Amino acid sequence: MNTKVYIHELIDIIGHNRAKYMHHMTANWCPVAREERNQLCFGVWGTVGSTGHWPEVVNLWELDGWDGLVANFAHEMAGGAMQDPSLAEWWAVAAGLRRGGVDRILVPEPWTEPITSLTSRGVRGAVYAHELVALPPGRAGRYLELLASQGVALVSAVAGAELVGAFRVAMVNESECVVIWALPSWEEWGVYEQAWLPGGALSAWRDRLAELGADWKRTALVDAPLSPLRAGRQPQIEDRRPLSEI
Repeated sequence: MNTKVYIHELIDIIGHNRAKYMHHMTANWCPVAREERNQLCFGVWGTVGSTGHWPEVVNLWELDGWDGLVANFAHEMAGGAMQDPSLAEWWAVAAGLRRGGVDRILVPEPWTEPITSLTSRGVRGAVYAHELVALPPGRAGRYLELLASQGVALVSAVAGAELVGAFRVAMVNESECVVIWALPSWEEWGVYEQAWLPGGALSAWRDRLAELGADWKRTALVDAPLSPLRAGRQPQIEDRRPLSEI
């Protein structure tokens, strides 16, 4: 049973700096986060621009439940300056690579696997489908129940997709979810997207979700070289390289 809590970030990148930012995030920050905050990197992805906002990076961080999230915030805000002193140099570099972003706190469904379980099983996608699902207030739980009982099997059968995570967004009125799928190839991603079209293999599932009042925005993601699902491990200090080499 997954009792973790997650921080989900959509990051606006400046110009041609996405590769540099992803390396700066994984190699230069992840080892520090793990040591100081017991915070694991779940994933760092770039949004495929033709499917959504660009240039954009999606980060997902895993913490030890609500106590871990509280400790994380307390650590970051301890000095009263709203910034961890050990991050000052990292932030100074990051400021030239990104404009800002939008974050969410996510609570996983109990059947969503933590990142260590996914990497130990070798779960990996050539491309990922990232879904932001909006629902009428109070219906997030019902949507996730349907996803578990029907949706996962249907999607997996149609496109060979593997569920990476299903989450409800905290701090809203049970009205938003995040779902991430790993697809083994771009060809399977194409099968997946066409299955959602009228008359496609997932059109009945789409109609069932529409009856629930669900709306969704799906983007395609590709993970960074040091992202755990791609590398099969957490980023290490030894992975660091000067950004000029990226």
